[in-house]
Amino acid sequence: METPPNLPPDPFDLEGTAAVVVGAGSAAAGVGIGRACALSLSARGARVGLIDRNRAAAEETLSMVQAAGGEGFAVAADVGAPDTIREAMTACAEALGGVHVVVSNVGIVGPPGDATEVDLDEWTAALHVNVTGMATTARYAIPHLRAAGGGSIVNISSVSGLRGGYPHLSYATTKGALLNMTRAMATQHGPEGIRVNTVAPGEVYTPRVRARGLSEEMRTARRMSVPLRTEGDAWDAAAAVTYLVSPASRWVTGVVLPVDGGLSATLPLRSPAPRSGE
Repeated sequence: METPPNLPPDPFDLEGTAAVVVGAGSAAAGVGIGRACALSLSARGARVGLIDRNRAAAEETLSMVQAAGGEGFAVAADVGAPDTIREAMTACAEALGGVHVVVSNVGIVGPPGDATEVDLDEWTAALHVNVTGMATTARYAIPHLRAAGGGSIVNISSVSGLRGGYPHLSYATTKGALLNMTRAMATQHGPEGIRVNTVAPGEVYTPRVRARGLSEEMRTARRMSVPLRTEGDAWDAAAAVTYLVSPASRWVTGVVLPVDGGLSATLPLRSPAPRSGE
């Protein structure tokens, strides 16, 4: 009888990994996607750098990490101010002994409306945060990943960027831009051992969504709109991120992974919003 091959080490073990989460706080009390990513990566052994423009929110996440027995470092920075991101990334590298993983989880909803209605100043501001902010994060993270001999970047997009059907042009456009940014970066930096992927969450129930005051009827409608007939949360997105930064996905790059209960497998994404006056 043949001797079975040795199994590889635990592919989700992140011991010895330094992971930076940009947008690691939470918009309201509870656990949003950035915070869930930080806690999930820490639980698997990573030392976590926590960057958020709200220092108190980053420090709250750090307290949660430490309470669970993890190690981390919190610093304030704003993706809209490139120098602060550069300084924060350097501070994380110094505190954590390098950077091997970056989770880029910053974005705003942006202005409502179609092309005839959208406020162009707000449109520009949304592009600056949602698209340029992701590029800025990569700009200052990649030198640290190179110094480590490679690593992984995960950009957080949205199912709204996967196809038409979302009622507001700005959000869908900025989230869609991240998909090809990810593919381009994966191609450009793959030879350096740097993997770049995207997670595209669907309508997960997060503190930001809860703060909008969804009724139980609205939550039920959201559950019934997806094939799995269940409601996702920040932990579902964090699980996908954990996979994409772990050795389990060592041969995966340039991928867009929807985490949406099957929503993106159906048409339409949602019903078009009525135009003004209709």
